[in-house]
Amino acid sequence: MINRTVLVKFGDATTPEQLQEVVDRFKALKNHLTGIVDLQAGLNIAEKSKEYQVVLTVRFEDKAALDAYVENAEHQAVAAFIREVGRVDSIGVDFEI
Repeated sequence: MINRTVLVKFGDATTPEQLQEVVDRFKALKNHLTGIVDLQAGLNIAEKSKEYQVVLTVRFEDKAALDAYVENAEHQAVAAFIREVGRVDSIGVDFEI
């Protein structure tokens, strides 16, 4: 299995409603993709690393499922929305379980 974790930082103009919409849109991807074992998304509640507001994690069956996710049109639409509402930076890591 492959685990992907992404932390997303947004600018000051991004509203709490937009942040929640990012979370909701990401969660909805589970209905459009195959090979996903688990998918979680939420708002960061940690005080220490609060500059990254949204946390996304996906566990894939294998590398092929991860590759399909990256190219998926629904995923690309969510990524475009994230940029549209003010993404400043993101950190993503993938690792095998």
